[in-house]
Amino acid sequence: MPSLDRHQSNELVKLLLIGNSKTGKTGSLVSLVKAGYKLRILDMDNLLDILKYFIMKECPDKIGNVEFRSLRDKRQWTPEGPKVTSPRAYADAVRMMQHWKYEDTDLGAPAEWGPDCIFVLDSLSRLCDAAYDFRVPLTPVGKSGQYDARAVYGDAQDAVENNIANLTGEGFGTNLIVIGHVTYQEQPDGTIKGFPQGVGQKLSPKIPQYFSSVLLYNNEGGKRTIQTNSTPLIDLANPKPFEMGKKYPIETGLADIFEVLTGRKHVDDRPTESKGVVQPIQRQLGRPNQAGIGRPNRSL
Repeated sequence: MPSLDRHQSNELVKLLLIGNSKTGKTGSLVSLVKAGYKLRILDMDNLLDILKYFIMKECPDKIGNVEFRSLRDKRQWTPEGPKVTSPRAYADAVRMMQHWKYEDTDLGAPAEWGPDCIFVLDSLSRLCDAAYDFRVPLTPVGKSGQYDARAVYGDAQDAVENNIANLTGEGFGTNLIVIGHVTYQEQPDGTIKGFPQGVGQKLSPKIPQYFSSVLLYNNEGGKRTIQTNSTPLIDLANPKPFEMGKKYPIETGLADIFEVLTGRKHVDDRPTESKGVVQPIQRQLGRPNQAGIGRPNRSL
């Protein structure tokens, strides 16, 4: 029986990033690129522009460290308005989670990439939308001639939760970042709580249960930060509360947080939560691969 000091959390990070739209979640990945990590981004939002420009400004020599695939269902005009008529994005996304292969690119199984790579799902919100659209044509039509929307929600919720369980499980031997948006729900006692946006309301409170680290992005008076401690509205998770800072600057925060969680280049005098925002630390972890964020978007 292994002792607790051999737990995989010593080298792998499973991180859920949540925040309101446009709080800098995608752009903040640049600090991990600068740190030498290889990022493979499952891009459901098609909003990687900001990350590309940050990399080209701050570390253009590491642009090859980022590989991505953009997946989004096409909508066609119908008499009722634009609709997804041939949903494929969700199924393609699930295949990429199992084996990162498309056209002339084959990077193998993400579960085997190891601690120098980070699998990024950006975003969970759009994956949930794609899962719902995928389940609609698979749901039987009742006597009324309509499908039961409750069945669609239920099937899509189960599908997304199973994917999260696999990505955060012990068998997925690669760092993981899942980016999500915040949705607010009224609780039975009348209070309001914020959760990651899921498929409907039932899935949202379950999503954080799969992550040891849950961080919140804030924009306070134009200053963007990454927060590690819970708020009255949103419960966060921090597995190293004695070493982790209370807040981190968005420009360097993710790299600093990865450093704390993995123990790489540990700094003894790192500021604790009571010392406020942690200052950036210079680091260099590895060599870039040959993939490129400059690849054109692939067809769906």
